[in-house]
Amino acid sequence: MVSGADPYGLIDGAALVLVGGKIAWVGAKADLPGEYAAMPVQNMSGRLITPALIDCHTHTVHGGNRAAEFEMRLHGASYEEVARAGGGIVSTVTATRRASEDELVAAAMPFVDAMIAEGVAVIEIKSGYGLEQNTELRMLRAARRIGRLRPVLVRTSFLAAHAVPVEYMGRADAYIDQVCIPALHAAHAERLVDAVDGFCEGIAFSPAQIERVFQAARSLGLPVKLHAEQLSNLGGAALAARYGAMSADHLEYLDEAGVVAMAAAGTVAVILPGAFYTLREQRMPPIHLLRQHAVPMAVATDMNPGSSPMVSLLLAMNMACTLFRMTPVEALAGATTHAARALGLADRGTLAVGQIADLAVWNCGHPAELAYRIGFNPLHQRIIGGVL
Repeated sequence: MVSGADPYGLIDGAALVLVGGKIAWVGAKADLPGEYAAMPVQNMSGRLITPALIDCHTHTVHGGNRAAEFEMRLHGASYEEVARAGGGIVSTVTATRRASEDELVAAAMPFVDAMIAEGVAVIEIKSGYGLEQNTELRMLRAARRIGRLRPVLVRTSFLAAHAVPVEYMGRADAYIDQVCIPALHAAHAERLVDAVDGFCEGIAFSPAQIERVFQAARSLGLPVKLHAEQLSNLGGAALAARYGAMSADHLEYLDEAGVVAMAAAGTVAVILPGAFYTLREQRMPPIHLLRQHAVPMAVATDMNPGSSPMVSLLLAMNMACTLFRMTPVEALAGATTHAARALGLADRGTLAVGQIADLAVWNCGHPAELAYRIGFNPLHQRIIGGVL
């Protein structure tokens, strides 16, 4: 079990006591308090138990796919070239606007089920493929429905500041004022929003435009996060840190000033190797600087139809190690403890007294196996809220 004092917190011969859907006690079985001795026992036969996994950055709800753009990139087109040619995020917008809520839910379900099958208990799902109020709200309603249809906690992020739609091309400021912020107020009124996100990049929105969105979020009492420094360094991570962002995500072009700002603010760095891999990027996030300044690093799939069409969080953990030289210890913490923090969830992500009893039981002998194997799922079972 992962909870003790070694680098992984591994406890051999461990016991967990679950009461009322929470962890009531954890430690070596030999030290089990007498008050729990008569409780029913579920023997896991020496299997590894960790907190259930948390995918803290996904775009799971969307219409269509972008397999054609995958081919374009293989023929040499860059992410920016695809976007400027009318592809990229905007191409998914067309398909998403055409889809009903039922269709969005149905399209997302196979991805959600694949995540659950790998031990995921929490999925963050963003809007951002509507870029007009009705579709943004429809995406968020679909995400909320998924959380009711499956035994998984869904956290929603409002991401209308994702791209400038065709009808507002060249008028990004007007889009922020006339669409993004009013849609945020409408989504908040329906209680569809857990956090507010944005894409701070040359092909999306400037820091000044993102700041207006953050100010609107602050006025509503909503936490913020940001896609930052993925393709260039516009200072998005430092901006996010100034607003106490829960996370800044991607971060390939992050500099030390941005790292220092994130460390001071307690902002989590969300590492997304799927997009790096799919886009065949060369610039890696500064893992050494994040370590040096003790910035917590989460790992997520960035599941989306364009730059990271990946649903496997276990694969993301492997990629974080193989591509970015994160350690398996960091990858596991990144998909549990720090992923929970990136979503503002203080009651999940660790095996500790008082935590929600969301657990993953693995056919593994050691935690490093979770990041080590490629294309293999060692999950034995999930335990959600203390229920096997």
